[in-house]
Amino acid sequence: MEKKVRVRFAPSPTGGLHLGGVRTALFNYLFAKQNNGTFILRVEDTDQTRFVPGAEEYIASCLEWCGMKPDESPTLGGPFAPYRQSERKASYRQYAEKLVLSGHAYYAFDTPEELDVKRKAAPNFLYGQTTRMEMRNSLTLTAEEVQQLLDENTPHVVRIKIPENETVSFFDQIRGHVSFDTNLVDDKVLLKADGMPTYHLAVVADDRAMEISHVFRGEEWLPSAPIHILLWKYLGWADEMPEWVHLPLILKPDGNGKLSKRDGDRLGFPVYAQNWTDPKTGDLTKGFRELGFMPEAFINLLAMLGWNDGTDQEIFTMEQLIEKFSLDRISKAGAKFDYEKAKWYNHEWIKQADAAALAPEVKAALATAGVEVQDDENLSTVIELVKDRCNVISDFVTQSSYFFVSPKDYDVAAVKPKWNAQKTAFFEAYAALPMDGNAVELEAQFKALAAEHQLKPGELMLPFRVMLVGGKFGPGVFDIAILLGKTEVENRIKQALEAFI
Repeated sequence: MEKKVRVRFAPSPTGGLHLGGVRTALFNYLFAKQNNGTFILRVEDTDQTRFVPGAEEYIASCLEWCGMKPDESPTLGGPFAPYRQSERKASYRQYAEKLVLSGHAYYAFDTPEELDVKRKAAPNFLYGQTTRMEMRNSLTLTAEEVQQLLDENTPHVVRIKIPENETVSFFDQIRGHVSFDTNLVDDKVLLKADGMPTYHLAVVADDRAMEISHVFRGEEWLPSAPIHILLWKYLGWADEMPEWVHLPLILKPDGNGKLSKRDGDRLGFPVYAQNWTDPKTGDLTKGFRELGFMPEAFINLLAMLGWNDGTDQEIFTMEQLIEKFSLDRISKAGAKFDYEKAKWYNHEWIKQADAAALAPEVKAALATAGVEVQDDENLSTVIELVKDRCNVISDFVTQSSYFFVSPKDYDVAAVKPKWNAQKTAFFEAYAALPMDGNAVELEAQFKALAAEHQLKPGELMLPFRVMLVGGKFGPGVFDIAILLGKTEVENRIKQALEAFI
């Protein structure tokens, strides 16, 4: 019988959610939904030293904004609860003890000071096959000594005993057959001195307990794969092991290395899904959401980082991604992040978005810039007129604020060098005309008056635009005039003339 698809996104609550993490969540989600499976959010908070208050709620908020609602999670619950590893603490020691009893793990009583001495003596020191017999552990101590240390509650960890001269192989859905030489793998800690498991033990125990069918994670976890595979085997669960899917890295724009938060800070673009404020330092790291990205565009651009459907199509809805997603179209190679391309995706989504749907975000952006909008219907009309010119929501401030407030400054340099009394007379006459009809009729009226004043319309269009909006931008100038209305157009012409003359 084929396994029911159950996948998990398992972040650690240590800070902001990197776009690589969101892509991992997305590929999990798409695969689950395509196969009528279950998408689980599991919080891996075993490292209490790195736990950051508010990070779990932030992760849930990011997933909600992206439209990826989990089927099971810490807040929703589910048949395999609890979904926080810290709440499962009591369940892990039994597995560590089982591994010790079977000879696949051992107690290590080395103090941090003793380990530091070893590291200083050998900078590349690894606790493993070549060094374990020099250390203070249950392999080198007598059974009586070990029992006495345990009875005295001596601080200790449990380490996996990696075998010598073996090859650990597995099949990865993206990379095919992958093999590791165990001589290059060290004896990782499975259970820490505080009784909390490390990632290695917890991830295997929880994936088995939650009946996970496929593990999607970044390729940076590949070096840990042999440890996990050995644990599945040593715990007697080899037949229940999930399929492996190690995703390609998201690379810096130049392709040299994994994209980090520092790269975003250095190059001026976000790498987090939403704004994240560090509770310790108060430092704000900007996110895609607050910089004006639509969630549909953010999901779309992430899907295309390392995957395509084999066609030239680039714009996908979530429904289309669910339908077309396939593991065999995920690339082995890393995907370069291109912020200009990211903005292009957002631009395409803004263009096809319904103006009324964009209105709340645009209204909020305008309000932040000190521009209050009273008439929502008028705002939707304005959005429809200017949205083709906007890459992110904040662009609407520049592209539409002049519809609601008169320009305070003008691009005088674009107008003044060719300004003359003849043009002043034209605009004074134009301001006095009635404004009847649509944009086409207004333009005809404008050109007819220009002919009367023996001026070329082309010489007058740019000054007229600057009068209405303050600069050389915006949609059709007569479309702008229609929306502003006769009184406002007249006032703006008179106000601008004072700056031009």
